[in-house]
Amino acid sequence: MPLWEQGTRALARRMPKVISPTTHAAADYAIAGIFFLGAAWLWKRNRRAAVGSLLCGGAKVANALLTDYPGGAVAAISYRTHGSLDASIAGITASTPMLMGFSDQPEARLFSIQALTETVVSGMTDYGYYEGDGE
Repeated sequence: MPLWEQGTRALARRMPKVISPTTHAAADYAIAGIFFLGAAWLWKRNRRAAVGSLLCGGAKVANALLTDYPGGAVAAISYRTHGSLDASIAGITASTPMLMGFSDQPEARLFSIQALTETVVSGMTDYGYYEGDGE
């Protein structure tokens, strides 16, 4: 993991928790939408990057749809568990170019930027909102 990503993760832990569940849901779907648009854009240029983008976007949508928060379709997982999965998805997003063999190509930047965005959103989200910590 590059140094700037490690620094972002450390900084995210200290960020103010100002993102509500509704705002977080909107950010989740926006991040997934960027992945899906990226897949369409990359399809003819770099098939591995496009597939990686589809997988990361699908993981974001699945996490959002299964969460018990505004924007979720099925209350299968708690908001706090959603936060743990968000951190995992950010790590997978950052690793996708290396895992799929295109880390030395310009398309890898999409994944770095998305991982950074996911980490910042996650770092600024109050996952204790429903336990009464965020009201």
